[in-house]
Amino acid sequence: MTTTYGTIPTSSPPPSSSGLEFLSRAKARGRSALATRRPWKELLHLHAFSLPHSFRDALSRVRTNLNHFRMNYAIIVLFVVFVSLLWHPISLIVFIVMMCAWLFLYFLRDEPIVVFHRTINDRWVLAVLSIVTLVALLLTHVTANVLGALGVGVFVVVVHAVFKTVDDRFLDEEEQAEAFRGRAFVVESSSSS
Repeated sequence: MTTTYGTIPTSSPPPSSSGLEFLSRAKARGRSALATRRPWKELLHLHAFSLPHSFRDALSRVRTNLNHFRMNYAIIVLFVVFVSLLWHPISLIVFIVMMCAWLFLYFLRDEPIVVFHRTINDRWVLAVLSIVTLVALLLTHVTANVLGALGVGVFVVVVHAVFKTVDDRFLDEEEQAEAFRGRAFVVESSSSS
């Protein structure tokens, strides 16, 4: 009997269930990604908005709020782009197809992509998907529309992030550490000048 230490036995799933297993994993990953979304009431709490005291305070708020509400902000930007394409049905279909391609080929896959027995690096997947998305936008003649929608979405997100006060009660330990590192950097850079 041969003993191997430090290895975890794995078995390949039967080929017929691999599609269902992939959809199950994708569903679980989607749920876990949406679980990082903060409650919309917290995002839109009217008493938690004020003018920042300084430019540094505004930058600190943007950094902290982008980290804290990142999934909410991504949903907002994607919604703005989606709404901008409602009057361009072909582009909307292309947008949905490209979003599915991004989900299945980049965000939701567990294993590397193999083409002709060669493993494709994530950077190549990212580059190819970016180029294909750009070409698809150019071919549907909505590039300006999508760029405008992205601009509006980013503008809304940044304005919200600047004026939303940072309440330490809502920060988790990782965000508190990041906020502390940011403050330490500001203190170090101001004391060195």
